[in-house]
Amino acid sequence: MHAFSALLDSLIYTRSRNAKLKLIADYLLATPDSDRGWAMAALTGDLDLPGVKPAMIRALIESRVDPVLFRMSRDYVGDTAETVALLWPEPVVPVDPAPLSIAQVVDGLMHLSRSDAPAVLAGMLDRCDAEERFALLKMATGALRIGVSARLAKTALANAFGLEVDAVEEVWHGLSPPYESLFAWGTGAGAQPTPADVPVFRPFMLAHGLEDGRVDLADYAAEWKWDGIRVQIVHVAGITRLYSRTGDDVTGSFPEVAAAFSTPGAVDGELLVRGEHQGGTLEDGGGAASFNALQQRLGRKTVSAKMQADYPAFVRLYDILFDGAEDLRELSWTDRRRRLEAFMPRLDPDRFDLSQVIEAEDFTALEAIRAGARDAAIEGVMLKRRDSPYVGGRRVGLWYKWKRDPLTADCVMMYAQRGSGRRSSFYSDYTFGCWTEEGELLPVGKAYSGITDEELKMLDGFVRRNTLNRFGPVREVEKTLVLEIAFDSLHESKRHKSGVAMRFPRIARIRTDKPAAEADLINTLRRMIV
Repeated sequence: MHAFSALLDSLIYTRSRNAKLKLIADYLLATPDSDRGWAMAALTGDLDLPGVKPAMIRALIESRVDPVLFRMSRDYVGDTAETVALLWPEPVVPVDPAPLSIAQVVDGLMHLSRSDAPAVLAGMLDRCDAEERFALLKMATGALRIGVSARLAKTALANAFGLEVDAVEEVWHGLSPPYESLFAWGTGAGAQPTPADVPVFRPFMLAHGLEDGRVDLADYAAEWKWDGIRVQIVHVAGITRLYSRTGDDVTGSFPEVAAAFSTPGAVDGELLVRGEHQGGTLEDGGGAASFNALQQRLGRKTVSAKMQADYPAFVRLYDILFDGAEDLRELSWTDRRRRLEAFMPRLDPDRFDLSQVIEAEDFTALEAIRAGARDAAIEGVMLKRRDSPYVGGRRVGLWYKWKRDPLTADCVMMYAQRGSGRRSSFYSDYTFGCWTEEGELLPVGKAYSGITDEELKMLDGFVRRNTLNRFGPVREVEKTLVLEIAFDSLHESKRHKSGVAMRFPRIARIRTDKPAAEADLINTLRRMIV
């Protein structure tokens, strides 16, 4: 655990992407199997230790130190794992002095019941120093939050062993931790794993933002960017899998979609929920409901028949990667589009449709079409180079995303809470509200992004100077500061007293020039609902 804890500590305080890549690569080269495999599982979010839960960790520490001291310390530190690691007392009875390995931790915790896990975990914490305890708890709960994405960790592995990261991604989801065959391939001790007869995930082709530029529509095709979740659907050897953009298997959340895709191949599309007008056209929303409706289905391991009926899912297809066993990714977008159109008749029309190409004479005409796109299910426009192959990741000049301009509203800060990680000492999460016609201020959203470090310090100071009440970790503040909030769309919500919910809210400006009484009305927000 010592080497892994040192890696995490270094990654937390490293801002440079290249430096993080080198840190992980050096660790993987110096660490033996199967420790490095389990470390990769932790870094990529593929490690699941079901017997360890945050509530159990809190109960453990509160049995060893004063519960009030722990809660006050947790409130100050902002992270449970770090707080427990620092407060955990030295064991009264001497313990095994031999250092713990990651493999020992995983083997010891993987198959434990929830009743047995506390004693085993406590014994492990007794054998660790503070840094090792932090790493152990972060790994056990699956919440590293160290600024390392799964893609970056895989890139570091590829760099360490001289592999192509896309080749690593190609087989990653067909393998299981601790990835012995993957490291055998990397060290030259084994052959390259292959995805034959396994419905594996392939890296998505991603887009760069179109930053105040223009493209020639003779070279680029335009499609709507739908506001759902990007999915890849793969059917191989009688097995169908749905993968999210991050490669997570979401098949269980959408069983009816998986059951309807029984044609061998792999396609790329947007997972959506049918709106009220299920037979609609692109002009009236294309039959898709807002993201708010889709959210009712996300994250559910089991989905009832009623949920499937109330929020019927379907996929609007963008691209095709495989037709049967034939790999189409090297073909141009134009040729793949032709193959996708030929593939469509083999699919259930109740579960799959085709994202239409936007017809526009030139870019100026496309600008006008995009400006009028305020449907709840449309997020913007995609621009795809007609001769582009399907390549994983972002490649300059091939695909662009041209998101519609955000909506904005002037809102009043109402509550604040400390953040996590490097923001744990600052009040950085803000709840804001708008006025009713009767002059009551009701919450309409929460935001923590969009501000600079200097603005964060200014807002933190405002919260501390203007606190009215404390509710656990939450502070109520004087209703005097106006924040201009940008958001992608607005939806009706029965869960909120205001009746509205924002999609992707972020802070656009701090309006110290505007009196709180002049912030927007909730009725003004309601008129933005589409």
